[in-house]
Amino acid sequence: MVNQSSPVGFFLLGFSEHPQLEKVLFFVVLCSYLLTLLGNTLILLLSTLDPRLHSPMYFFLSNLSFLDLCFTTTCVPQMLFNLWGPAKTISFLGCFVQLFIFLSLGTTECILLAVMAFDRYVAVCQPLHYATIIHPRLCCQLAAVAWTIGLVESVVQTPSTLRLPFCPHHQVDDFMCEVPALIRLSCGDTTYNEIQMAVASVFILVVPLSLILVSYGAIARAVLRISSAKGRRKAFGTCSSHLIVVTLFYSSVIAVYLQPKNPYARERGKFFGLFYAVGTPSLNPLIYTLRNKEVKRAFRRLLWKEVNPS
Repeated sequence: MVNQSSPVGFFLLGFSEHPQLEKVLFFVVLCSYLLTLLGNTLILLLSTLDPRLHSPMYFFLSNLSFLDLCFTTTCVPQMLFNLWGPAKTISFLGCFVQLFIFLSLGTTECILLAVMAFDRYVAVCQPLHYATIIHPRLCCQLAAVAWTIGLVESVVQTPSTLRLPFCPHHQVDDFMCEVPALIRLSCGDTTYNEIQMAVASVFILVVPLSLILVSYGAIARAVLRISSAKGRRKAFGTCSSHLIVVTLFYSSVIAVYLQPKNPYARERGKFFGLFYAVGTPSLNPLIYTLRNKEVKRAFRRLLWKEVNPS
């Protein structure tokens, strides 16, 4: 599995051509990471401690929050180290671990967002049968499927990517070990890896996104059939947060993995990749808490319990 052409590791170029931008990005990434830790930990605590949030929607949201915590912790510490100092290196083992976890969690999030869309579809279109269809056992099974698909994808793609014959300079034109950047670093034939990435993109990006669009198409039709404006707002309110998260996540992922092969697209892809790795995990808890009355009420109940333990 270890590539003999990479005994030391890799140089993550990132934004090294713009040293002043790196200092700005250091503080942006640091603040985003702290916000990610705070927001997602808060959602996990509320979903665990408040019995009123023990529902399928918050079960899946807890999975998403845990995933985002792991997702950012995989890459942000190394990113901060590289942004702050002149050293831009990562060991081969560190690159392997980062790529393996990042691929696994990124794939899991794609599937999990589709599962959450299905949950919202049943809640809006089949409200009387919601508790019967989305029962706790099914929730656990759907979450397990999402995590398992992510693990399988990473087990398949990580070794084949790092077995490529890399160019002697080992300079990765990115701020982390990503499949597209490592393929560009190869000095050998990458046809198999590019086909593998294209097939994975179809099954992991296009198929879940299509299922999400179908779900929201059915939701839109159901909402438009509601006669009262208040009822329509309430129905749409149950889906709006998830729809915003899906839009932010998939737009950045597609920009990273389906970008054209030219220098301008690569440079632009770095910023999309940065937003994908750091921005969306920090925004997710804000979107779900600021737009969700149940979460805000749960937070107030938790604070009141801490202030008045009796």
